Amino acid sequence: MIGRIRGILVEKQPPQILIEAAGVGYEIQLPMTSFYQLPDAGEEVIVYTHFVVREDAQLLFGFANQSERALFRELIKANGVGPKMALTILSGMSAAQFVHCVQQQDVNALVKLPGVGKKTAERLLVELKDRLSSLLGENTDNHLAAQPQTIENTFVVSDDPKEEAISALVALGYKPAQISKTVNNLHRQGMTSEDLIREVLRSML
Repeated sequence: MIGRIRGILVEKQPPQILIEAAGVGYEIQLPMTSFYQLPDAGEEVIVYTHFVVREDAQLLFGFANQSERALFRELIKANGVGPKMALTILSGMSAAQFVHCVQQQDVNALVKLPGVGKKTAERLLVELKDRLSSLLGENTDNHLAAQPQTIENTFVVSDDPKEEAISALVALGYKPAQISKTVNNLHRQGMTSEDLIREVLRSML
């Protein structure tokens, strides 16, 4: 099991990064909530990871802290939720926002995320209610209980922030036509792809 990687951040192409540690380059997919917290390329970074082994692939998912990773692991235990959907959920809302949804049994907030239908959202709320209570009890710092603040994919490397943002959001499960329109509407001069992704995801809540 690969639980943590410390190394140099070589590439950032949301939602994927490349970290070089001890001469090995690790490709890691992150939820955007963790991606926003990364330093600039060329700097040292520490990422907590979850390793997924399948018949056709070996995938690393990374997180800014152990609380986000713990929530990811709870999500993929839920019936019908795989790593890709868990990554999408944690990109669309922070760990604190998700916990707040569970505490309030807020189905409407979850169904706004791509791939999360009403039945899936209702099942998540039911299955995770007790498990999150247990998880919160194990975290004495109570990071996840804070009130919310305000994958085998193809990644397109581009100097155009709009193209990068669209590529990342499509990789997370959003429909190209819908995302292209939203990105174009929200794009402002000087915005980076990360700025754009943040604004698009915020507009979806």
